[in-house]
Amino acid sequence: MGSSHSMPEEVQELADKTGFTSDQIENLHRRFKQLSGDQPTICKENFDRIPDLEFNPIRSKIVQAFFDKRNLQHASEGLAEEINFEDFLTIMSNFRPIEMDMDDDQLDRVRKQKLKFLFHMYDADSDGKITLQEYRNVVQEMLSRNPHLDKDSARSIADGAMMEAASICVGQMEPDQIYEGITFEDFLKIWEGIDIETKMHVRFLTMEPIAICN
Repeated sequence: MGSSHSMPEEVQELADKTGFTSDQIENLHRRFKQLSGDQPTICKENFDRIPDLEFNPIRSKIVQAFFDKRNLQHASEGLAEEINFEDFLTIMSNFRPIEMDMDDDQLDRVRKQKLKFLFHMYDADSDGKITLQEYRNVVQEMLSRNPHLDKDSARSIADGAMMEAASICVGQMEPDQIYEGITFEDFLKIWEGIDIETKMHVRFLTMEPIAICN
């Protein structure tokens, strides 16, 4: 983060961009240094330093999200080879706890930011829609550690969820009508009334591994 005399200015700039407090930034900087091995950037392999992440059924999706240029607020799509500390903070801002003094507009903005991040985890090909196959892939990953559910069961669960999504977003469909996929606007409808604000969070002070949608 630079030399000690310039750190306050750097921290303030990062705080303005991400909404984190200086203490949270310092904690996350220590986490970043742990992951990177004290290097200026981290790559996907560095996430092997988080033991608990190994047992998360959607580990690959979580790690990929950190390198997704859409989440890094880059104009382009695709995946970055490595990210620096500012990029890391940008991603982690999606897990910033809500503040008690936020007004309705701020809460709505935070909610949409979190859901956009989650939407990108499903929308693997960046085409702006979650297709049935993309949804199946995520469900299969989530259920992969369950010995009582096979691939066909996962497909059935995904197919049923997609049909429910279609009923929520489109309503009654014609017999020959095809639901092409969940757009972000559809995604907002599906998550309406669900408390995503407190489900996507990070434990700053204890320096524990990232907790995502638990």
